[in-house]
Amino acid sequence: MLHPDRLFPADPTTRDIARRLYANVKDLPIISPHGHTDPRWYAENEPFANPASLFVIPDHYIFRMLYSQGIALEKLGIARLDGGPVETDPRKIWRLFAENYYLFRATPTRMWLDHAFETLFGLTDRLSRSNADRFYDVIDAALKTEAFRPRALFERMNIEVISTTDGALDDLKWHRMIRESGWKGRVVPAYRPDAVVDPEFKGFRDNIVALGLISGCDTGTWEGYLAAHRQRRAYFKTFGCTSSDHGHPSAATANLSPEEARALYARVIAGPVSSADAETFRAQMLTEMARMSIEDGLVLQIHPGSFRNHNAGIMETFGRDMGADIPQRTDYVKALKPLLDQFGTDPRLSIILFTLDETVYSRELAPLAGHYPCLKLGPAWWFFDAPDGMARFRDLTTETAGFYNTVGFNDDTRAFPSIPARHDVSRRVDCAFLAARVATHRLDEDEAQDLAQDLAYRLAKAAYRL
Repeated sequence: MLHPDRLFPADPTTRDIARRLYANVKDLPIISPHGHTDPRWYAENEPFANPASLFVIPDHYIFRMLYSQGIALEKLGIARLDGGPVETDPRKIWRLFAENYYLFRATPTRMWLDHAFETLFGLTDRLSRSNADRFYDVIDAALKTEAFRPRALFERMNIEVISTTDGALDDLKWHRMIRESGWKGRVVPAYRPDAVVDPEFKGFRDNIVALGLISGCDTGTWEGYLAAHRQRRAYFKTFGCTSSDHGHPSAATANLSPEEARALYARVIAGPVSSADAETFRAQMLTEMARMSIEDGLVLQIHPGSFRNHNAGIMETFGRDMGADIPQRTDYVKALKPLLDQFGTDPRLSIILFTLDETVYSRELAPLAGHYPCLKLGPAWWFFDAPDGMARFRDLTTETAGFYNTVGFNDDTRAFPSIPARHDVSRRVDCAFLAARVATHRLDEDEAQDLAQDLAYRLAKAAYRL
């Protein structure tokens, strides 16, 4: 099923160049500096339970598409918050997925799945209702072997380092277990403090209390609250953390005086909080996190622009992060100015910007990253982590920001088997982009060879300080 020239240009001359570029990057190790795989997998190294729990249940790209066609999440085995009944037979879940596999035609999800089925399990025909049980049996049998335990797959996938995403209140026990096990695989946490930074996050005030308890700091005061973040960041660094990550609704930053910040903090922890105060507090905390990054060296990732948990019924029944997040318009030029006025030229600060609003690539993001030393552009993200989305990103940012104000690729996934497929897609798209520049004499092929390796491997390793 996997055509060797997939995603390469149709023009024979350009395609030949892309082939040569790809040949030198296809086997490079994978740097996965931002993602959502579960560190428990690597810590316990237990077999994955069955094909449905490996492919379907954890992957919101899969179940959101099925849900959009009227298939209830309960039928896919997605757990309800109230413990209500859901399908527990993994074979039934798999059959339902297989008979609806046609829904993924020409989507990146289909490409990732086909890649995993063929390269990991030797399944070279197209999944369908008629072969669903055969696929299930082959995958299920493989998962029972030592070669398909998480650590063995990690090594087989040629992953050099992977970063998980962990809440500020996480005790990192799985990371501790990994370290104490003696296994040489490199799995590091990333500091994600949204639950104690966003006053509109459910349970925010209880989380602030918990932050004080876990850090030993007085989070009843503004200064104690900031100290708690510094303590937690330092703790994360002891497990190899090199980045923080912030999933705010907007890219807004602020530069309040200490007095104004204290008064705002008092209001948000007292509650109820207004939407204006919540936005200003998140904005101030991005600036504070930048200040902390200058102190401790963590790379600051900003992932704004998602209206998260848009479907209120899904949120109430199944909880957060269930495929109901929707992109929205996002401003960066005005939003980032307070932070950049403070720290934009500080050589110790590194900020990686992401967007779900493609209209800002050439108008805002490329000019910002092409000027401020602290800014770099993260790759096409989430809904645009797809061949056409990646190509648009390169096309709209390279003229102004070049290649070296970007950070290569990260897979941003919960779906462990898709990691090699996602990196392969990125490498192919970048080689196709570079090949077109060589073919039109805008780039020499030796430069393109060097760039291909930077985009596939070196830029991510350097940008994330890995």
